[in-house]
This record gives sequence, structure tokens and C-alpha cells, in this order.
Amino acid sequence: MINKILKIDWVLMLCAMLLLGVGLSVLYSISMAKPGDGSLNIFWRQMIFAGIGMVAMIFFAATNYQNFKLQSTPIYFLTLIVLIGVLLFGKSVRGTAGWIGIGTFHIQPVEIAKLSLIIFLASFISQKKMELGETGRLIASLVLSGIMIFFVIKQPDFGSAMVLVGIWIGMTLVSGISTKKIIFIIACGVAIAIGGWFHLQPYQKDRVLSLVKPGVVDPRGSGYNVIQSMIAVGSGGLAGKGIGHGSQSQLNFLPEKHTDFIFASIAEELGLLGAIFVIGLFGIMFYRMRMIAMSAPDNFGFLITIGIMLMFFVQVFENIGMNIGIMPVTGIPLPLLSYGGSSLIVVMSSIGILSSINSRRETTLSQDGGY
Repeated sequence: MINKILKIDWVLMLCAMLLLGVGLSVLYSISMAKPGDGSLNIFWRQMIFAGIGMVAMIFFAATNYQNFKLQSTPIYFLTLIVLIGVLLFGKSVRGTAGWIGIGTFHIQPVEIAKLSLIIFLASFISQKKMELGETGRLIASLVLSGIMIFFVIKQPDFGSAMVLVGIWIGMTLVSGISTKKIIFIIACGVAIAIGGWFHLQPYQKDRVLSLVKPGVVDPRGSGYNVIQSMIAVGSGGLAGKGIGHGSQSQLNFLPEKHTDFIFASIAEELGLLGAIFVIGLFGIMFYRMRMIAMSAPDNFGFLITIGIMLMFFVQVFENIGMNIGIMPVTGIPLPLLSYGGSSLIVVMSSIGILSSINSRRETTLSQDGGY
């Protein structure tokens, strides 16, 4: 047990804890700007989620990740059942019927679906690589992933669907396929994006269109969020206005400042230096994930690590991109920083799984006689 603890990637863990600390600090300042009516405010809710996430991270770090290989198919179908249930009985929040209410808390199953798809694809690709030919494996994984993506688009949650598409494309590419198949994968990704467009609500289409000219298309409507976000980012200057002193976030000019536009709140209160610090921590995390992938004891662990890295990367790129006006507003959370229990718990669980893979690399290598 002690050896496994020592083999945990403490750099990855430290970066995650620092990002969580930055997020909690900004959420505290936002929460204090508009005190609640005695109910739990966003800061204390996030503290509860962080505590649950820590327990989940420790649990998965201590669990042998290879156990997921046997459970990957039940996990996949259970996730599909939950996604269908959300469409039928879920609660609609900001036009997306993707939430299950439990008292005063809400669970967003699509966040769980991201990790479920990673585990399923890692198991499917690693086990079927010899049983199915390259084409058969590609088509089968596309169909199975496409079913899950379809139910997410129907919510409609275009942003999360694009994360799932990115996970499928990336994990398929690293599984080793020919150039022709790579072109086919890219074409499928484009087709899914085009098909998903017709399932979007009008306000979601306006968000995409406002990306081109946010101040011209609808500056008081769909373009308002992006304009206020860019103002917040620019007004932070080099060192920021200080925690609790951001005018855009504290005076409520910036919409969804605790979720979609948390990066703009950070840039305004902590400045360019704070923004670089956050991006730098994510960069270190990606580097450590790559190192874990390269030293993974088996193909299953390698594919899980790549999938988690893709999940992080797509969300970080999309969220920061929409905060600075280079990506459409899709409601993608910024891992470890944005308010939201489902996202935070899944992200911390993913880090626990990465720790499990990293801590078992030498043991499995010695048992298998090399990899």
C-alpha cells in the first residue's frame, strides 16, 4: 500500500489541488458578492463537491484500474439507460434537459458519460484489436459511440457531444489505423457536427453564429456573454483587480461567471499572471498525463490515459476559447475550476484512475515480463 502511495504522480495531484484552490477562491468572491438567503451558496456547495471528489479520487487511486475492463460493457449500457431516462424525466436547465434533481442538488449524467465512454472504448479497442479487423473495429466503435453521442445531442448538449466526439476520434487514432481510416474518422466527425446542428435550439445556434461577430450579430443577446467576457479578461491587466474586486463579475455584468465564464472571472481578478498560472498548471497536467500514458503497463491503461487527457484538453481548449472569443459558447465547464458537482467529481475520479495506472506500472511490467 505504501509503495502504491509513493508511486502516485504527486506533480499531477499538486497541479489539480492548486487549480481547485484557485477555483474555490474565485467562487468564494463571487458567492460573497451576492449572499444567499440562508441556503447553501455556490462556494459551500462546491466545497461539498470537492470533499466528495477527494473521496472518489482516493478510492479510484486505490482500486486496480484493470477491474474496469470486465465492467466496461455494463457501465456503457447503464450509462445509455440513464441518458434515455434524462430525456424522458430529466429537468431542463438553461434549455438543456440533462439534469436529474436530488433535493436541492442536481446531477448531470453527461459528465459521467464522458468517463464511461473512455472506459468502454479502452476496453473495446484493447480486447477487439485481434478479434476484429481494422475496418470492423472502426465501424463498431463508431456505432457504439454514436449511439451515446446521439442521446446527448437530443438533450440538446452540443458542447458535451463534441467532447465525446473528440474522445472517440482521439482514442481511435492512437489505436493504430491507416491513413484512409484517419480521413474517414475526420469525415465522420464533421458529419456528426453538421447533423448535431439541426438538433440545436435557436439560442444555441445564435451562440455559434455570434462567434464570428459578437458585437454585430446580437450584442445584447447571443453576443452579450462573449463581449462581457472579453471585457473582463482585458480589464484584469497584468496582476488583476484582486479577489472580490472584479467589476464585471461582482456587479453581475458577466453572465454565468461561476460556470461557463469562470476563466474570465479569474483573468479579471488575478490578471494575466493568474491566467498564465492556470494555463501553465493545465500544461503540466497534460505533460504528466502523457508520461503516464507512455509508461502504462498495458494497452488498456494507455488508452484510458489518452481518453482522459483528451477529455481534459477538449474542455480546457473550448472553455478558455469561448472566454476569449475564439470558440462558440457551448456551456463546457473548465475542469477543477467551474462550479458544478458532476463535473468536479468525475474529473477528480479520473485523476484517481490515472494515479492507479501510474502506481501499478512496475508491478504489471514485472509480472508480464515487459510491455
